[in-house]
Amino acid sequence: MDRGLVVVDHTESHRELLTEAAEHAAGADAELVLLTTMTEAEYEEKARDLETIGSVENVTYSSGEILDGVAARTREFAAGALGDVSTEVVARVADDGDLANAVITTAEDHDCDHVFLLGRRRSPTGKAVFGDVAQQVVLNFDGFVTVSTQ
Repeated sequence: MDRGLVVVDHTESHRELLTEAAEHAAGADAELVLLTTMTEAEYEEKARDLETIGSVENVTYSSGEILDGVAARTREFAAGALGDVSTEVVARVADDGDLANAVITTAEDHDCDHVFLLGRRRSPTGKAVFGDVAQQVVLNFDGFVTVSTQ
């Protein structure tokens, strides 16, 4: 592994995934890219909040500052789990139906050869009916994929 992508949300299970990915990266002398996502609705809510704050402070915030803020929060969340592993943080807007594509595209854009993500425990019928982000990534990413189901 030269560079791995870790899909991160701010939960304890994701912190454990980060720790595992960091250990793997340290052993391979590799870098990690952390991907955090937000839905379009969450993005629009943050934009409204910043617009309100900006009107009170008489300041204008750009749309890029929303994603920068999310990336900074992810850096803080991940700091303890990563040790000395070199990291880059990417924040993207992706709704549930587009999440697998966002993971694969980000991994390809950043030349990642390994993806780490959490999966859901579902029955085969549940996967067939509802789909599964982890399954889509495993089937469509041209590299190694580690799926944890903690």
